Amino acid sequence: MKGFNLISSVVGISLLALVGCTSPEQATTPDITPNASVASAPATTSTTGNSSLLTIVSKTKTAVTSGDFVQAKKEFDKFEDAWKEVEDGIKAKSSSNYETIETNLDEVTGELKASKPQKEKLITALQSLEKTITAVSKT
Repeated sequence: MKGFNLISSVVGISLLALVGCTSPEQATTPDITPNASVASAPATTSTTGNSSLLTIVSKTKTAVTSGDFVQAKKEFDKFEDAWKEVEDGIKAKSSSNYETIETNLDEVTGELKASKPQKEKLITALQSLEKTITAVSKT
C-alpha cells in the first residue's frame, strides 16, 4: 500500500508539473465561431445570378407573348430559386430595387396562377422585372 501511495504522489506531481509548464496561449482555445467568416461576409449580388434571373424573365416573357401560359408558369417557377441566390445582395445594394422586384415577382406569380391570366399585365410586370434586374446589375 505504501508503494501505491508513493506512485500516486509521483504521478500527481508529474501531472501538476506538466500542466504548470503549459503556456497560457496553449491552454486557452481561440475565440472563433465556426461560421464567423460566413456571417461577416458582406452581401453581394452575383452577375451569374442576375443573368439567370434575366434568362428566366426573357423565357417567361416569350411564352406569355405567344399565349402559352402553362409554359410561362413552368419557366417562371425557376425564378424563386434563382432569386434566393441574389436576393440578399440586391436588398443590401438597393432596397427600392429589391422592393420593385418583390412586387413584380408577386404580381407575375399571382397572374400566372389565375384561371385566365392577363397577357398585358404579365408583360408589363415582366418588363419591369427585366428593367430593374438590369439596373441592379449595372450598379
